[in-house]
Amino acid sequence: MNNGEMTVYRLSPACDVGDVEEGKVYVVRVQGFADFGTFVYLNDRIKGLIHKSNVKTHHQEGETLFVRVRQVRKNGNIDLEEIVPTRYNTETVAKKLSTLRLADLPDKVGRHATIEAEVAQIKQTSGPTIFTIVDETGAEDAAAFIEAGVRAYPEVELGDMVSVSGEVMLRNNRLQIEVSNMRVLSGEERENVDKRIAEALELRAEPEDLPFMIESDVLNRLKPEMQKVAKIIRKAIFTAQPIVLRHHADADGISAAVAVERAVTHLIRENGGDLDTESHMFKRAPSKAPFYEIEDVTRDLDFALKDFVRFGQKLPLIVMMDNGSTEEDEPSYRMAKIYDIPIVVVDHHHPDESTDAYLDAHVNPYHVGGDFGVTAGMLGAELARMIFPGVEDEIRYFPAVAAVGDRSEAPERQQYLDLVSDEWSEDHCKDIALALDYEQFWLRFNDGREIVKDILGVNGDRDRHERLVTLLVREANLAIEEQLSASMPHVVEQELGNTAKLFMLDVEIYAHRFTFPPPGKTSGEVHDILCRRNEGAPVVTLGIGPDFVVIRSRGVLMNIPKMVRELREEVIGGGVNGGGHLVVGSIKFVEGMRETVIESLIAKIEEFPVE
Repeated sequence: MNNGEMTVYRLSPACDVGDVEEGKVYVVRVQGFADFGTFVYLNDRIKGLIHKSNVKTHHQEGETLFVRVRQVRKNGNIDLEEIVPTRYNTETVAKKLSTLRLADLPDKVGRHATIEAEVAQIKQTSGPTIFTIVDETGAEDAAAFIEAGVRAYPEVELGDMVSVSGEVMLRNNRLQIEVSNMRVLSGEERENVDKRIAEALELRAEPEDLPFMIESDVLNRLKPEMQKVAKIIRKAIFTAQPIVLRHHADADGISAAVAVERAVTHLIRENGGDLDTESHMFKRAPSKAPFYEIEDVTRDLDFALKDFVRFGQKLPLIVMMDNGSTEEDEPSYRMAKIYDIPIVVVDHHHPDESTDAYLDAHVNPYHVGGDFGVTAGMLGAELARMIFPGVEDEIRYFPAVAAVGDRSEAPERQQYLDLVSDEWSEDHCKDIALALDYEQFWLRFNDGREIVKDILGVNGDRDRHERLVTLLVREANLAIEEQLSASMPHVVEQELGNTAKLFMLDVEIYAHRFTFPPPGKTSGEVHDILCRRNEGAPVVTLGIGPDFVVIRSRGVLMNIPKMVRELREEVIGGGVNGGGHLVVGSIKFVEGMRETVIESLIAKIEEFPVE
């Protein structure tokens, strides 16, 4: 009251239920009638009921009335009574700035709350519409119901900033907002919320500045780019963006990827997720080739677009590990970029500069003067610690497994082995690496998540881990011995002009096909035997198939990516492509040009100096 005048409040269009106060008088507009009373609008979005016992006058649809708020119920319903003031003044109510964040909701169960957040997922169920909303503190579900299976708030789209009001509930031990009102923010309102969330997420996503597990100049120089990748991954988790992790299907690639997988799943759970959340938000997928094949990106896009349509999920962040650095990846990158999908790479293959045009971040030791001796598994374990520091105890021996599995000769190899020598011997790390290679061969394109965790020993059962690794190593060695007994008698030797010894094996006709070890592994095992037999001499081994050659070298300072580029230009009609490390890799070509390509390849190998 003021000099006998009653204050009547008019709600601005931006106001929601949280701005309505019990006991105050508001200007309303009649919306419709029912047997039990009159429905009115307090503004364009807030509706209340004047029970018939509280109606004082006759009125018509669209007419302006004055009402006192008797009660704002927990579910957002508003009970009103009509009043007829004789003298009054009017004040406009501006929207109250919400101080609640999603992290505050555990203390608000059973109470009404208003949240301003971004819509990260929209899933239509047979009952309510489930909106996953995210702000700078977390992600939660908001359930809105009109009628079974009908999309609530159809004007709300993925990526919108919204104001959500409703009762905070626990459903199956998970927080959920039962929506009474949802409004899309626009203009300055949207900009303010967007800016607030973005600035806070930048700080929250920043990884801890941890020292590396070992001393390494290469790692120190890579640290800024590794932190950039860690921040991108952390931000994806905090904003409910799915992650697809693609990795080479060998011990190094698996070690790198599983380290990051463990960190990501821990962070998802810390951010309020569960097993169901993990399955929707993270996928690890091995790739047979050491690059992102069109088959792989097609499969990833197919799943991502289906999830976008079925579950209203954002399109994913793609993380490439132990592959992704070469121009062979670029056709797949171009396809992913049609959908504006961000891509980051953590690799140690010799990089092509042109790939950076497609990438949001690119970690590669060659960028800072290092080489492939700093393996993907080393990079992956250190990256995992940046993403979630608490994962270190689980994965601290992964770099040692990767180092011996990928035959690193870098100084970092011994440091990582020494780091875990009290619990994991070098021989056991080698056994783990071989077991991973063997089992992944039979897993094909499947990630084998649980059995791979058993092989790596992160499931907590050390006895089962050791029994499983022992079995797989025995089976792998039997298969290797059988393959070598059939293949070694057919190795052809040739002396090169640069004094290197060249050995060739046709793995198509002198090795078992479609079984372990595959052509690349077979060629590597043959190469190891020939290096031991020719101690001190430069040795090159070619595992030759109908349309490919696997190359292994010791003591010849070759550059396989360079040879591939030159052969592609020089052998007209050869269809040459491929790559890998400088002295370990493979090339492909059309079968009809096999002899020409192999002759040209040998001529190029002969041109390189020897150590």
